[in-house]
Amino acid sequence: MSKTRKSQEFSPNEYVVYPAHGVGQIVNIEEQEIAGLTLELFVISFEKDKMTLRVPTAKATEVGMRSLSSPDVVKQAMNTLKGKARVKRAMWSRRAQEYEQKINSGDLISIAEVVRDLHRADDQREQSYSERQLYEAALERLTRELAAVDDMDEAGAQARVDEVLTARAA
Repeated sequence: MSKTRKSQEFSPNEYVVYPAHGVGQIVNIEEQEIAGLTLELFVISFEKDKMTLRVPTAKATEVGMRSLSSPDVVKQAMNTLKGKARVKRAMWSRRAQEYEQKINSGDLISIAEVVRDLHRADDQREQSYSERQLYEAALERLTRELAAVDDMDEAGAQARVDEVLTARAA
């Protein structure tokens, strides 16, 4: 009974967010025998990363897999981008760890906070390599989910985010 209930939560061809990897598409629900146990698995394809992930259906929500954000959450995330960057005075290693946790949380608003805090306007100082890596990872997660929710290509989503960020800087 619980097997079928879990697999009904997500269905094939549906886009989902897996916290550590971002937006992927469920391509199949299959059964596989692993260590003598038969497990029902979601087969999730991350097209851009050329990666396929198999997640046990019983563990999907436990690992943080979720449906795409609602338009309201996307709106909140875009409003978060408009805010003033909040950079703590902590050491960079501590802040970097916090940013990494926010990115891997899979929470769109937390990811938007990272983008907001690490965004640099053209007239601001150059980013360090690690800062740029975190910024680009957060930006990619944000634009992929935005593109999937609003049914547009990633370039269009990227343009929307850039528009918000440059309007904030002006």
